[in-house]
Amino acid sequence: MEIDAAVVREESGPFEIETLELDEPQAGEVLVRVVGAGLCHTDIAVRDQYYPTPLPAVLGHEGSGVVEAVGEGVTKVEPGDGVVLTFDHDGTCRNCREGDVAYCDDFFAHNFAGRRVSDGSSPIHDGGEAVSGMFFGQSSFATHALATERNVVPVDDDVPLELLGPLGCGVQTGAGAVINTLDPQAASSIVVFGTGSVGLSAVMAADLKGCTDVVAVDLMESRREKALELGATHAIDPTSVDDTVDAVHEHLGGGADYSVETTANTDVFRQAVDCLRQNADCAVVGAPPLGTEVELDVNNVLFGRNVKGVIEGNSNPDLFIPDLIELYRAGKFPFDELVTYYDFEDIEKAIEEQEAGEVIKPVLRMSEP
Repeated sequence: MEIDAAVVREESGPFEIETLELDEPQAGEVLVRVVGAGLCHTDIAVRDQYYPTPLPAVLGHEGSGVVEAVGEGVTKVEPGDGVVLTFDHDGTCRNCREGDVAYCDDFFAHNFAGRRVSDGSSPIHDGGEAVSGMFFGQSSFATHALATERNVVPVDDDVPLELLGPLGCGVQTGAGAVINTLDPQAASSIVVFGTGSVGLSAVMAADLKGCTDVVAVDLMESRREKALELGATHAIDPTSVDDTVDAVHEHLGGGADYSVETTANTDVFRQAVDCLRQNADCAVVGAPPLGTEVELDVNNVLFGRNVKGVIEGNSNPDLFIPDLIELYRAGKFPFDELVTYYDFEDIEKAIEEQEAGEVIKPVLRMSEP
């Protein structure tokens, strides 16, 4: 079938909307008419080839939409169902069998290869040319996407479908880093470094968990203000203090119980560890280019400071995404305050305004719900 899709054809090149061909669903696959698609830092990282998904490619990995057809053997959804598209996994490795699907042994192949893992084919074509598809098992910067049964999450129709795409990656990553990984105790302290959509999701989750000191660290005044609206109790501009770590210690009267690093900046990573009190935990979420190394003071870490890497919020999406939706319904997790909508053809404007800090989470409207 013909689809309209945003294609990146060269490193750091523009997203250009083109008409391409999309395969019909094979066994275990689901054809989704995309209603909304969030724009995530990882899409930009792949555009710039920090992660080597072959170009040309159709990216997008925070899709939501309506099932139009299913391949042989699919029982989880049927045509007409609303779904959120999330990351893919093999479902068979030890981690997947134990429910730790975010740490699938074959995560990179299922999410970054741009090809079906089963046979190496791409479901997206431009005439005789293969265009990388199945990005995070979806490639949702398109009017239609092929996903797998594993990475579609059915959702009820009482919440706006176009809003839900960011739950598939950025929002569940930030919220899950706090709820699933750190699991902070009530009345504890936490510092969140970087308050984009991931960091602000972490702030909201920390507020949900009953943290009484929630410190947000960000360069942008607008994001610090938004953090304070969404549950942060204090905000630090790192350019206005002599030393960010000292500022955290001074504010808290000592180190923090927990920290979350979302920026992918190695200097900030070091700060997120150094700001902790003894026997405290840092969750690292920000993803820099492959091969990036960081320096830590080993003697500082030895005093019980723990560093935990977190992929996709340590989430099992079939369980966690419905939980986040239920919290949203109850008014306890207002992630809609992060979202700004754009028409699909304005994808470059959305990227520009996100990178300038003018918006937090752009969501492309692809079609009517």
